[in-house]
Amino acid sequence: MFFALSLLILFFKTNLFTIMKKILLLSALTFLTFSLFSQEKRAIPSVKVTNMEGSSVNTSSFNNDGKPMIINFWATWCSPCKRELNNIADVYDDWVEETGVKLIAISIDDARNAGKVAPYVNGKAWDYEVYIDSNQDFKRALNVNNVPHTFLVNGKGEIVWQHNSYSEGDEDELYEAVKKLASEKEGH
Repeated sequence: MFFALSLLILFFKTNLFTIMKKILLLSALTFLTFSLFSQEKRAIPSVKVTNMEGSSVNTSSFNNDGKPMIINFWATWCSPCKRELNNIADVYDDWVEETGVKLIAISIDDARNAGKVAPYVNGKAWDYEVYIDSNQDFKRALNVNNVPHTFLVNGKGEIVWQHNSYSEGDEDELYEAVKKLASEKEGH
């Protein structure tokens, strides 16, 4: 009898432990999902970068007429960065058509390597706005430690989501965030 009771208690403890683990996991996932769009929003900092023609542009002028923007930090020497932007390029026209999103690619190549940016971008025929942050002022202003680093900006110019690094398929997560933001703008 004692043995059967011990087994019964062990069974319930094991199931209770499994249930508690699932509850904790679901709570953590809910918190992360909620925090993606409830984090304190901050504006795009005002920093000078250079466009592909060599002219200075203030980042505070970045806008997309009230629609979402993606700001992606990358470099010509960064394979994951190039993979991410090339994978997005494959679906970018569809993203723009569905959500009106604009992607701004910010190269952090230093002055020595900045000359490699235009040939690479032109060779890939990206439809993105591309700027060079060779002094890395914009990178520092946004606390970007390593690339690729992607920010999603709402129509008011506030950063509402960010992601660091890249693995195949991360662009799908980004697109889901873009769609969510675009639908909130439309009031759906």
